[in-house]
Amino acid sequence: MDLLNALVAFANFVFIPAVAYGSQLALGALGVTLIYGILRFSNFAHGDTMAIGTMVTVLVTWWMQSVGISFGPLPTALLALPFGILGCMALVLVTDRMVYRFYRAQKAKPVILVIVSMGVMFIYNGLTRFIIGPDDQRFSDGERFIISARTFKEMTGLDEGLAFKTTQGITIVTAVIVVALLFWFLNRTRTGKSMRAYSDNEDLALLSGINPERVVMYTWLIVAALATVAGVLYGLDKSFKPFVYFQLLLPIFASAIVGGLGSPIGAIAGGFIIAFSEVTITYAWKKVLGYTLPESLEPDGLVQLLSTDYKFAVSFIILLIVLLFRPTGLFRGKSV
Repeated sequence: MDLLNALVAFANFVFIPAVAYGSQLALGALGVTLIYGILRFSNFAHGDTMAIGTMVTVLVTWWMQSVGISFGPLPTALLALPFGILGCMALVLVTDRMVYRFYRAQKAKPVILVIVSMGVMFIYNGLTRFIIGPDDQRFSDGERFIISARTFKEMTGLDEGLAFKTTQGITIVTAVIVVALLFWFLNRTRTGKSMRAYSDNEDLALLSGINPERVVMYTWLIVAALATVAGVLYGLDKSFKPFVYFQLLLPIFASAIVGGLGSPIGAIAGGFIIAFSEVTITYAWKKVLGYTLPESLEPDGLVQLLSTDYKFAVSFIILLIVLLFRPTGLFRGKSV
């Protein structure tokens, strides 16, 4: 019975949160890796692109809630999500037309584009704060739990309860659907194949008659959709605060680099590696160990390697280790 309680506690506080967080990071890292693989620069504005798409979704969600539009037990934000994606798509296309296109025409080095993307990042960040404010904004509604801890205890008779939030379930299901659609698009459609060809060999792709501006446009559209979905899922699961999305840039880049920058499969794997590392290192293991160890060996302290305040430090340490010992990442992406 104690072992079952330990497993339930582990699932409740480590496994389910890490899978949900990993799904959010994987979607964010996919956007970063597509920009790097196809447009050949590291987009530091990606975290704030997520914030902009989420902000539009939040504003539309609030409007829907004010006029009585709801999605039953599911969050109204899912109805507002397409508007957020469209808003984000429009913004990134305007940004590309006004900013990045000039530097592409100049054949600017990737480091110049990185610096430019940092400027875009600060503009996006200021725009988001100006429109919606710097504070926490909650926009989730509908049923909070698929199964609550109390219901689980009553069903099983265990001391530990398992709470599975609706937002966690939506995150996992949505991530699976989005990733499946992305891989289908890249591998089965003519546009997806032209994007892959452009990524593998730009000169050969141009000789084959592939339109580079069309590839760039589709890349930005896909990245905007991925960023908005990832941002909204993260906001529903936690809360929406513009500065947090700026901070999320570190674990997202760490996920992309650990998996292999330029490798979509690597981005997904990296997202889960970073998420599980952050959650396991910052979790206080006292409760789980209390169930599994003999009474004489039960720990007095929290058995927590790092405070949750330092969870982004975990991403930074893993990123440093990977850059030092395997700069191409686990799935041999393009060397950083």
